[in-house]
Amino acid sequence: MFHLNYNHLYYFWMTQKKGSVTAAAEALYLTPQTITGQIRQLEERLGGRLFKRKGRNLEATELGQLIFRYTDKMFSLSYEMLEVVNFRKENESSFNVGIADVLSKRIASKVLMSALPQDDSIHLRCFESTHELLLSQLREHKLDMILSDCPLDSTQHPGLLSKKLGECGVSFFCHAPLPAQAFPSCLMERKLLIPAKQSALGRQLTRWFDEQGLAPQIFGEFDDAALMKAFGLFDQGIFVAPTLYQEEFLDGQNIMLVGQTDELKEEYYAIFAERMIQHSAVKRLCESDFSALFSGLEK
Repeated sequence: MFHLNYNHLYYFWMTQKKGSVTAAAEALYLTPQTITGQIRQLEERLGGRLFKRKGRNLEATELGQLIFRYTDKMFSLSYEMLEVVNFRKENESSFNVGIADVLSKRIASKVLMSALPQDDSIHLRCFESTHELLLSQLREHKLDMILSDCPLDSTQHPGLLSKKLGECGVSFFCHAPLPAQAFPSCLMERKLLIPAKQSALGRQLTRWFDEQGLAPQIFGEFDDAALMKAFGLFDQGIFVAPTLYQEEFLDGQNIMLVGQTDELKEEYYAIFAERMIQHSAVKRLCESDFSALFSGLEK
């Protein structure tokens, strides 16, 4: 078998990254002669030169560029692995979570409460924005996790993981009186308040209207679910909310149930970086069973 000395590879990788033998030696607390000797042994093993002189500087040869591409992947992954394995509890004193603004805040709060220990050892910070902005902040390590209505394509976002927590059907509500026609035809009688079409539920609604042969008049699209409901409570049209919390709207607010369907789903996903998989709050959340919550059995 063709064995390689990984120390030799590491010294070569550091030299290429730092730009010179001297800089690599300083970073590794070694002498330049040691680095040079190790790289020469690697060149003998590979049967070719890895560097060539260009003035006072070193430049990777064609073989050197090839070896660097592989070693860069190897050692970058090794650093990432150590970051995950060595995650310490002192980093768990805070838990920064982004919540997609299209989600029900009541459901999101119940999901997050399940992740927090009862000893108050973790300080929760919540931030609300669109899925796209939250995902950007997660990639920049400004957030530890996000709750969103959209699944994650891991092939497009390496280093990020997602877990589906649950889903629930949706209902349509309006200020009294009820529309005259039966559901869903009655949705044509009044203006609609719907989630923004770039949201997962907004896209589902657009397809569902087409399937039902409906062309309702849209009064407004909302990125924020709470704002959409506020407009609905002030008699500004028919609005959408998770079915499992219909009692919240039907309790003394002069709001009536127009109709409900399980053909439309509000979905909940936890999205987090691989490095966070050892965070106690993320582990608790991923191991929690939310079936009672999303079936309406948990009040």
